[in-house]
Amino acid sequence: MAHYRKLGRVSAHRNLMLRNLVTSLLKNGRIETTDTRAKETRRLAEKMITLAKRGDLHARRQVLSFVTEETVVKNLFDEIAPKYQERNGGYTRIMKLGPRRGDAAEMVIIELV
Repeated sequence: MAHYRKLGRVSAHRNLMLRNLVTSLLKNGRIETTDTRAKETRRLAEKMITLAKRGDLHARRQVLSFVTEETVVKNLFDEIAPKYQERNGGYTRIMKLGPRRGDAAEMVIIELV
């Protein structure tokens, strides 16, 4: 049984899409996407923030292997992670926007708390 959503894509496309979504979320603080993509993005973004809270070299390299921009990783370790040092999880919030015109996919905004 899979422990993730397949999102109708082959694994390479899905992984790159999720990496880009996580990078955009960490870069901009909030993104607008579909509900299922946001739920998968939240799962991965919270793992990245938890790794960044550790702050050691190994954690930085693990995050660098996932996040696609080095400037975002630097920002994550220097600004975002210290902000959540006292918080145990729950770094993101998902707010529903309603259905998308065209295909009625449930749209949401995912943002860092």
